[in-house]
Amino acid sequence: MHQPPEKVPALLDGPAVDVSDAHELLLGYLDWYRTALMRKLDGLSDDQLRTPVEPLGWSPLGLVQHLGWVERRWLRWGFGAEGVVAYPSGGDAGEWVVASGVSSARVVAAFREEVIAANSAVGSAVLSDKARLGGRFQTPDQAPSLGRILFHLLQEYARHVGHLDVAREFIDGETGE
Repeated sequence: MHQPPEKVPALLDGPAVDVSDAHELLLGYLDWYRTALMRKLDGLSDDQLRTPVEPLGWSPLGLVQHLGWVERRWLRWGFGAEGVVAYPSGGDAGEWVVASGVSSARVVAAFREEVIAANSAVGSAVLSDKARLGGRFQTPDQAPSLGRILFHLLQEYARHVGHLDVAREFIDGETGE
């Protein structure tokens, strides 16, 4: 008896298997993790998005808000030296708490706006380009290369998207890929 072929899972996540350019790989994986973050929110109610997950102490929406600030700090204020506010009032802790008057849709939209602005800040830069001075970095010896910044962001996303997998398991038993 003929069996229908099983769906073969992708062998690799992120950029296509034939991509070998480091710049394209870093940006491709960063985009993949940004998309994975949004995908892992699918199916959560507004209450589930906003309620801190015990024992973690943060909400999925708070994680999205945090990563928006991370994008801003590293790519706009850091690499591009834009004159933007780098931390919300309340510092690091403040970026994990979503104010009750701020809608979930607004937090996600703000995150997406930061991604667009961050992508614009790196524009046509190459991995060896150093961060501009005057924002996060004040002296040439403090300024990392774009490659270093993108690698940092990639590990930050990988870690936090993994954290979101754990949060989802606590919330509704869903597990990540």
